[in-house]
Amino acid sequence: MRPKQLDNPTEPATTEGRTMTSIVQDRYGPAPEDVLRLAEVDKPTIGRDEVLVRVRAASVDRGTWHVMAGLPYPIRLAGFGVRRPKYANPGRSLAGTVEAVGADVTGVKPGDDVFGTCNGSFAEYARARADKLAPKPANLTFGQAAAVPVSGLTALQAVRDQGRVRAGQHVLIVGASGGVGTFAVQLAKAYGAEVTAVCGTSKVDMVRAIGADHVIDYTRADFTDGRQRYDVILDIGGNSRLSRLRRALTPTGRLVIVGGETGGRLLGGVDRQLRATLLSPFVGQKLGTFVASENAKDLAALGALIESGQVSPAIDRTYPLSEVVAAIRHLLDGKTAGKLVITI
Repeated sequence: MRPKQLDNPTEPATTEGRTMTSIVQDRYGPAPEDVLRLAEVDKPTIGRDEVLVRVRAASVDRGTWHVMAGLPYPIRLAGFGVRRPKYANPGRSLAGTVEAVGADVTGVKPGDDVFGTCNGSFAEYARARADKLAPKPANLTFGQAAAVPVSGLTALQAVRDQGRVRAGQHVLIVGASGGVGTFAVQLAKAYGAEVTAVCGTSKVDMVRAIGADHVIDYTRADFTDGRQRYDVILDIGGNSRLSRLRRALTPTGRLVIVGGETGGRLLGGVDRQLRATLLSPFVGQKLGTFVASENAKDLAALGALIESGQVSPAIDRTYPLSEVVAAIRHLLDGKTAGKLVITI
């Protein structure tokens, strides 16, 4: 029997069983094997503007580790818990089927297949806000769809809004083989740019296969030697100095710093982003960074690009829920090409 819409936000969020299997985290720590465990817990209850999703798949990205570790420290002040984790587990992307909706939810109903973001997606059920979900692209499996939300939204907003990429531009994407990078390559191509991608030796073929016009192996060539200048640089991986990146940028080009970490507990690389923002008003180039927005409108825009065949998630490996620790450990090993998916 299909669950009905909930009129009372405090009543149980499903008509079947009251427990579920979930990854659980009680404290912060940098090693997943030390802080994550599989357990049987109560199913979530939902509020009037929330949706209960039967999770079919989730995904792992670099942000998963930051939420799990509570590092750098500013992430704790961003709403994830100051002394201990606020949410049951660090999963944030999901794809699944709507099980129940709160009384104030419109546009989403039980039985709908959706994808989007939430807190605590490494579980059989998750509570999500309706405005952070969109219809699952019809041509994707649940696993593929779960790979899209966090990384895809970041890439879309970096390419479209911050980089303002347009047809005919030369775009350099540093860190092109990661979760955000693989989406950014395809999105920049969809917007008509000529794309040069930077990655490691073992990932060159994969990055070329997803559409990059040129691929630079950073272990063999210096992409900031000044021989080629780019209209837009998306710095997603690595931690190149601003002076080097600016040397590869046209005099009026745009640099968008999306990632790049130092491992520091206090700022963890954010200081480079702050320096870029402060320098930008005094030079001809536009230098800066941004915080990605999780919203249904942009998820729908990604869905349309995916259904048109212009963008497709690149999946590295798939793990069951019981192996979330192994998935995060693989991510930390630095060998991932594309996205890591958790099936549930």
